[in-house]
Amino acid sequence: MNINVLLLLLVTLVWGTTFPLMKAASATLSGVEISALRFLVAGLVMLPFAMKASRAAWRDGAVLGVVALVSYVTQAVGVEYISSNRSAFITSLNVLMVPFLGLALGGRLNAQILGAAALACLGIGLLSWEGGGNWIGDGITLLCALSYAIYVILLSRRAPAHHPRTLAATQIVLMAAFALVWMLASGLSGDRLATLPARLETTWLPILYLGLVASAGMLFLQAVAQRHVSAEKAAVIYAMEPVFAALFGWLWLAEMLGGRGMLGGALVVIAVVLSEWKFNQAERAPAT
Repeated sequence: MNINVLLLLLVTLVWGTTFPLMKAASATLSGVEISALRFLVAGLVMLPFAMKASRAAWRDGAVLGVVALVSYVTQAVGVEYISSNRSAFITSLNVLMVPFLGLALGGRLNAQILGAAALACLGIGLLSWEGGGNWIGDGITLLCALSYAIYVILLSRRAPAHHPRTLAATQIVLMAAFALVWMLASGLSGDRLATLPARLETTWLPILYLGLVASAGMLFLQAVAQRHVSAEKAAVIYAMEPVFAALFGWLWLAEMLGGRGMLGGALVVIAVVLSEWKFNQAERAPAT
């Protein structure tokens, strides 16, 4: 595997840790609050880099930031109703959404990537189907998957035009601003803003991790790697996310994973390796 694929796998590993963390934090914080606070932390860290950005970087950062923020907030809200395993499964449906959305936007379907994506989704289904559903949580998380599929496509198209650190910084700063306004607006009708400091006493450490590592660090690495990896291929790599989410959900939240779930995880791993092997074979083919 090349370095960009390894970077995306690292991103996916870290994202896998966020599902049980958000599930635990949702006991005291709303999905909007979790998203706003994590990006406020990330935005403060990335602000010096964003100040040097061009107008084009701010423009693309705004587009990417809005789409990404919708996916993060809907994921955080959805996990209030469903298990972290099931949330990871539904989120990973973007694996199949990306090729079809790319086709609608003028792209072409790649049979190898589409086959690997289908295998990955089958694995994710086996991995997470053991958990119960909730139509509100499922529907909100499905919107997360759609938003993230759009984000992956836009990022692959716009990342090559900018320095990864600058593009990540503008996205994060704008996401922090948008999310903060969203949180303040949603908290004006009750006592949620007044009680926020007390509720943060038990969740400040996960929020710092979500902001510094999972948001600022991983969005930067994602912008670096997706300069050289297609949206379709990146989406299949991201299918590893529920495997890691299931592992950390089992370790931290005691969410059970039976034999069917283990088989599903194996299928996801096979799909990711298959997609990478196919691409490497094509890259090594002699020119004619």
